[in-house]
Amino acid sequence: MASIHWFRFASPAAFYPLAGTATRLFGWLAVVLAVAGLWVGFAVAPTDAQQGESYRIIFIHVPAAWMAMLTYLVIAFWSVLSLTLNARLPAMMAQALAPTGALFAFIALWTGAFWGKPTWGTYWVWDARLTSTLILLFLYLGLIALRSSIDDPRRADRACALLGLVGAVNVPIIYFSVRWWNTLHQGATISMTAAPKMAHTMLTAMLLMTFAAWAYTIAVAMYRVRSLILVREAQADWLSPWLADQTSLADQTPQTGDPQQPGVMR
Repeated sequence: MASIHWFRFASPAAFYPLAGTATRLFGWLAVVLAVAGLWVGFAVAPTDAQQGESYRIIFIHVPAAWMAMLTYLVIAFWSVLSLTLNARLPAMMAQALAPTGALFAFIALWTGAFWGKPTWGTYWVWDARLTSTLILLFLYLGLIALRSSIDDPRRADRACALLGLVGAVNVPIIYFSVRWWNTLHQGATISMTAAPKMAHTMLTAMLLMTFAAWAYTIAVAMYRVRSLILVREAQADWLSPWLADQTSLADQTPQTGDPQQPGVMR
């Protein structure tokens, strides 16, 4: 019975209000976690013995890199559902995640360049991990461009789902690149099978910023998928009450400069 209950959210009509609640909840959670993570990382965590203060960029760089990879895997998951179920909502979820994944991939490359200058003496090298992360950014941009180039939403769903699945092969290449090739990039600092190689305050800051990035991704994706639902389901009967409520609220909002509103300068 529980599975049947949750399956109803596969419908855009049922998912739309849930996405609104999730947007507000995870949006505030992202703010709280980001503030806490930045404070611990930049004010509480000790200075690194080898890299000095420059290491603190990892509190932004590493969570961004993790989220860039994880987001693409989630896109691949929704792509599988889109192709197998031929459903609209999974395709919209994948479409909503792509810009945020591209943002995190760009942040990972950008902050990595600023970290690489004092560490390696250069902003960029054609390192295996850096190059594969750059390919990940191009894959995200390719998904966005492919979607924009196809007018038919259903054809765009299928094409982007296929690209999402093919591109997912790059994610394990990014993760295992430091093991498979001789690269300048350091290995994993946090492992599920070994003790962390950093101070507890550093690890706390890293995890706080990671969860902040995770909550932000969910909040923005939910906000964006609501917008996509409004566009693609504009003619659906279930959407009429929602649009009527929004129109009613807009009509009740005082307009600046309205001569009928007392106390407002004209």
